[in-house]
Amino acid sequence: MIHATKQVNGSVLWANIHLLFWLSLFPFVTAFMGENNYTTIPVALYGFVSLMSGVAYYMLAQCLIAVNGKKSTLAIALGKDKKGVTSVVVYALGTGLSFVNPWLGIACYIFVAGMWFIPDKRIEDNIAKEEANG
Repeated sequence: MIHATKQVNGSVLWANIHLLFWLSLFPFVTAFMGENNYTTIPVALYGFVSLMSGVAYYMLAQCLIAVNGKKSTLAIALGKDKKGVTSVVVYALGTGLSFVNPWLGIACYIFVAGMWFIPDKRIEDNIAKEEANG
């Protein structure tokens, strides 16, 4: 995503660090979930970390668009970022459902993983178009 930009500033760097912080917690919450046999609190905590990672990704994308403009390659590629917004909503739903039944939360997390399993080519395609047009 950052490769598709021409400029970064302090807010982009902080947003990137924010995303990296949440991503760094995945090994811990994954181990916590596995060690506790997928009980409510570990599954909800995993969902919370996933939710915050999704929010941090969205914030980074918005910072990059703000710095590079609404007509930048990244802004055009992301559009309304339905996939990113859907991920955050489903993670929030999964975190809440974890308190009803942990397996409902896990089902939501698997759904999001499946949604992102097919790579998103929007950024690559727009970079290729830009390079072809000079």
